[in-house]
Amino acid sequence: MTGDQPGSPPTRPGLVRTLLDRFGHLVRELSKFATVGGIAFLIDFTLFNYLTTVRDVEQVTAKTISTVIAASVAFVGNRFWTWRHRKRSNPAREYALFFFFNAVGLGIAVACLAISRYGLGSIWPEVFQTPLADNIASFIVGTGLGTLFRFWSYRRFVFVEAGNPPVPEAAHDRPPGA
Repeated sequence: MTGDQPGSPPTRPGLVRTLLDRFGHLVRELSKFATVGGIAFLIDFTLFNYLTTVRDVEQVTAKTISTVIAASVAFVGNRFWTWRHRKRSNPAREYALFFFFNAVGLGIAVACLAISRYGLGSIWPEVFQTPLADNIASFIVGTGLGTLFRFWSYRRFVFVEAGNPPVPEAAHDRPPGA
């Protein structure tokens, strides 16, 4: 790199260094979250397809069961690996909030599946009432949207930074005594 002193280690350009300093922790968290989520996804995907094809469980019921089991694995992975550096609050509080936000994420995935299977499927059943359509609606669309929501909510409300309790941002904007 230009401008480095002979014999000294090379330096990163100012912009790259600034971005890594500012967002490096977020990239590490996202990577760990993605790994934990990938494992949970495989559990969810495998169990859903096992329940619907081998055990003949109705699709929405199977999705609910597979998501609850996968979410339990995800809680352990996120608490003890992804956000292990963050303050531990009351474990019951973390667990309850984690599963509340997972329920919302489950609702997102189930809504995508239900819209595809029962909404669009009533119009075009040979396309939208198939295992392929169920998997696309549930695992690509539903899980994608649910994952974005989960990352934001876990980071903001469940595994909070030490010294940064979750408070509404509007509270910062009020003058003292208001």
